[in-house]
Amino acid sequence: MSWVETESPSFLARHVTADDEDLVALLELLEDTRTYLAGALGAVPEEPIEVVVHPSRAQLYAAQPQLALAVRLTAPAARRYLTGWANTGTLHLLAPRLLRASRVPGSREMAMRAPAALYARVALARVNPRLPPPLRFRSRGSLGRWAWLAAGAAQWLGGQTEYARPAINRRLKEGGRPSFPPGIRDAVLLGGSVIDLIAQEEGEQAALDFVTSAGHGDPARELVHAFRGRGMVHIEGTWRAHVARLAGQA
Repeated sequence: MSWVETESPSFLARHVTADDEDLVALLELLEDTRTYLAGALGAVPEEPIEVVVHPSRAQLYAAQPQLALAVRLTAPAARRYLTGWANTGTLHLLAPRLLRASRVPGSREMAMRAPAALYARVALARVNPRLPPPLRFRSRGSLGRWAWLAAGAAQWLGGQTEYARPAINRRLKEGGRPSFPPGIRDAVLLGGSVIDLIAQEEGEQAALDFVTSAGHGDPARELVHAFRGRGMVHIEGTWRAHVARLAGQA
């Protein structure tokens, strides 16, 4: 298989010829996401973003070995949705034809929107430099405290949260009770639910203000501020009820 390039106004994709047809929809998704984020965040990368579409998961892991580590650290319910990696000016993606989704409604939509969430990471990092890419966390402890924000903001901005029901439902049935805020194991899947809760309780602008400014200091302090002084016990209880609703269990 030979590699070719496909261009859109804001993205330059490199891929094998077997993925020619899928590139049209993929680039449309990324352009639509860019347009939305330009309004929501107030700024997006001006330079073209390179998109490398890998024809196998093995090649994707070889190019971005940190993704393989992230998959191992993530709860099984969310692993199928880890299909790419975002660097400062490059997205590495698994070819759309290779995405694996369950038969439960919402699973395929969540998988197909993974590129949008990855681009959201790149755009958000330009507005909130505390968040990756690049990976700026100074310690594993800092990564553990804020991984849910980096992953959750991208999930929410990329439009995945509304399709997360099947994966969240599975997660709540296996692996024990998730921590709050979500730890590294649950960051990819449950991080978005925290941002979604802020949007529902305090308004979408409050959620946007949070994702564009948070990421330093104590997460509990910043969450209390986002929820206008409510105590962490109350916030956690409301979040657990919200996650149950997202999973269709309430």
